[in-house]
Amino acid sequence: MPKIKFLPHHEICPEGAEIEAEPGETIIEAALRNGIEIEHACEMSCACTTCHVILRQGFESLEPAEETEEDLLDKAWGLEPTSRLSCQAVVEDQDLVVELPKYTINLEKERH
Repeated sequence: MPKIKFLPHHEICPEGAEIEAEPGETIIEAALRNGIEIEHACEMSCACTTCHVILRQGFESLEPAEETEEDLLDKAWGLEPTSRLSCQAVVEDQDLVVELPKYTINLEKERH
């Protein structure tokens, strides 16, 4: 089973975390299932950027982003070449290292 290592984030997971992911689930599904509360204002429908993550390892193992995701990522805070929306990034069989950006463009925190 692939692992996802989340680097420390001052608010969401200050100590960082390492979780197991089911192949075929998205990064955000694995995170939420393990108590890592990544924002998802659009309820994971690829309509916002609040679940933006940066892949520090394993980016190449993910299917390429579709055009809708690419268009949304252009609006994300802290965009990097290995940025993805965690609601669209499906885990395959490789381990991933994920950084949660310091900010989102969302002015209010969504508590789901």
